[in-house]
Amino acid sequence: MQGVLYVSHGSRRPEATAEAIAFLSLVREQVNIDLQEICFLELANPNIEQGIDSLVKQGVSRISIVPVLLLSAGHYFHDIPEEVDRVRKKYPKIKFTYGKPLGVQKRLTHILKDRIEETGVPLNPDAKILLIGRGSNNPRTKQDIEEIAEQLKEKVDREVETCYLAACSPSFEEGLHNVLKGEHSQVFIVPYLWFTGVLMETIEKRVNEYHSFGKEIIVCHQLGNHPSIVAALKDRVYETI
Repeated sequence: MQGVLYVSHGSRRPEATAEAIAFLSLVREQVNIDLQEICFLELANPNIEQGIDSLVKQGVSRISIVPVLLLSAGHYFHDIPEEVDRVRKKYPKIKFTYGKPLGVQKRLTHILKDRIEETGVPLNPDAKILLIGRGSNNPRTKQDIEEIAEQLKEKVDREVETCYLAACSPSFEEGLHNVLKGEHSQVFIVPYLWFTGVLMETIEKRVNEYHSFGKEIIVCHQLGNHPSIVAALKDRVYETI
């Protein structure tokens, strides 16, 4: 019997955990598999071991591990597989498969365009877009965000700069300061983040500190539960089976 275990990052913020569960519930409704569980890598429960234990108790013989991650980085290459490998030793007869993060996809970049349009603020001809990635020590992360920035530039026909919340440069603070120094009447802050939480709060807090620059600064919504990202994760589930 097939089981699916969704592994989301987890957050200290209950609203972020609730958002992740609500999103994954949408995906589960579209996946034709009876046994599906949600767990978290850190900061929330159930954890990976509890998720696997629950599926095994329900009688699965195969478990597809689906990382709820946008891009390939340390959580994908190290943290999740290391924890799964530790737990799977308890269940030598269970077959495990491991899926891929969503990666760079044009349908996901289109969500960013939708999020800009959802603000209801028309793009001025000189508007600047600041795309914010989470960042990691894996060089692939920066390459992916730069590729997404190029795709977004084509979709909105405006300049797109990139910055990062951790590990990569320029930092978010540097990126925001640089675009606000430029001759732009508008700056759209576009986070390439899946759910709300501490990082979105950090972005909003920093932006509020810069309103004295006299420019129109618009913070867009995170990717969230857009139908395109629901479909993208559903595709990843079936790829693992």
